[in-house]
Amino acid sequence: MNNTELIKKGLPKRYRREKRFRLYGMMAVMVGFIFLLILLTDIISKSLPAFSQHWIQLEVQFDPDVLGVAADAEGKALRHANYRAILKRAIRAEFPDVSKRRDKSKLAALISSSAEYELRDMLIEQPYLLGKAKTVWVRADDDLDTYYKTADKANAVRLTEKQIAWADRLQENNLIESRFNSTLFSDGDSREPEQAGIRGALVGSLYTLLVTLLLSFPLGVSTAVYLEEFAPKNRWVDLIEVNINNLAAVPSIVFGLLGLAVFINYFGLPRSAPLVGGLVLTLMTLPTIIIASRSAIKAVPPSIRQAALGIGASKTQTVFQHVLPLAMPGILTGTIIGLAQALGETAPLLMIGMVAFIVDIPQGFVDSATVLPVQIYLWADSPERAFVAKTSAAILVLLIFLVVMNGLAVFLRKKFERSW
Repeated sequence: MNNTELIKKGLPKRYRREKRFRLYGMMAVMVGFIFLLILLTDIISKSLPAFSQHWIQLEVQFDPDVLGVAADAEGKALRHANYRAILKRAIRAEFPDVSKRRDKSKLAALISSSAEYELRDMLIEQPYLLGKAKTVWVRADDDLDTYYKTADKANAVRLTEKQIAWADRLQENNLIESRFNSTLFSDGDSREPEQAGIRGALVGSLYTLLVTLLLSFPLGVSTAVYLEEFAPKNRWVDLIEVNINNLAAVPSIVFGLLGLAVFINYFGLPRSAPLVGGLVLTLMTLPTIIIASRSAIKAVPPSIRQAALGIGASKTQTVFQHVLPLAMPGILTGTIIGLAQALGETAPLLMIGMVAFIVDIPQGFVDSATVLPVQIYLWADSPERAFVAKTSAAILVLLIFLVVMNGLAVFLRKKFERSW
C-alpha cells in the first residue's frame, strides 16, 4: 500500500475529528452564551423594580400652629418647622377611624421620611402656601413600595395586616400611583432605599476616570513611543519592558496599597477623593496602555518610516507625523479598554477610602466621593430588601457604560485602521 492510499484511508477519520472539534467549539460558545444570557436576564429582571417608585397623594394643610411657626414666618423659621406633624395629620385625615396611638404611628410609617423635606423645600420656595391647603404627591416608604412590586406579597414585606389594608384602601381611592423613579439618577446615596440614587457615584466615577485619562494617556503613549522608537536596545531597556509586562499582571489591590502608602500617608492627599482614585487607577492602567500602544506602533510597516526618512524627514518628524497618526486607532482602542477596566475596579479604591458613605454630590476632584462599583458593593451589603433592585439597577448601568466604551473602541478601530 503506497502513501497515497494510506492518506486516503485516513481521511475519513481526520474529517470526523475535525467535525468533532468544530462541534465542541460550537458547544463551548453556546454554553458561554447561555450562561451570559442567564446572568443578564437575572440582572435585568431584578433591576426593573428600581426604575419605578410609588407615590401617595395627600391633601396637606400648611397650618402654622401645627408647624409650630408664626403666621408670617419665613426663611430660617420655615426651615426648622415641624413638617412631620402636618404629614401625619394629612394621612390621618384619610383614615378617621384610626384612633389608637400605635396604629397612627404605623399609618404615618407608610410615608417616606423624605416627604417632610420635600414639603419644607416647597414651602420655602412658595411661602404664600402657609395657612393654605395643597394637594401633593409624596414618596411611599420602601416597605410599601416593595409590597406593590413583589409578586409573593405574603412573604416579601414587613408591613402589618393593618398597614396592608390601609395601603389597599389608598389604592382603591386612586391615591397611590407608580411613576418612573427619577431619584435613581438625580440623587446621591441614602440609608433609605426609596431615597437612594447613583448620581453621586456617577459623578465620582466621571471625575476619577477623567483624572485617569489625563494622566495615563500622555504618559502611556510617550513611554510606548520612546521604548519602541528611540530607546537603545540594551539590558536596562529589556528590564524595563519585562517589568511593564509584569505590572500588567499585578493584582489591583496592590496598587490600592501603594496609593494608600504614597498618595495619602506620604503626600497627605485627601482620602476618598477622585484625585487620589484617579492616581491609583493611572498606575493600574499604564501597563495596559503602554503594551497596546507599543503593539500599535510596531504594526506600522517599516516602509512608512523608510519613505519618510528617504524624503529628508528627521527621526522625530517620522515618528510624530507619520508613524504615530497611523498607530493612533490601536492606541485609542487600548486606552479605552484600559479605562473600561479601570471603571469596573473596586479593590484599589476601597483601600484609599472611597468606600465611605457619601450623600452629597461631589463638586470637584478633591471632594469626598465614591464610584459606581463601590456603590454597588455598599448596596449589596445592605440588609434592606429594596436595595436588591437598586444594586441590580446600578450593575445594569455599569454594564451599559462598559459595553458603550468597548463598542467605542471597536468603532474607532474599524473606522481608522488601515490594511497594509
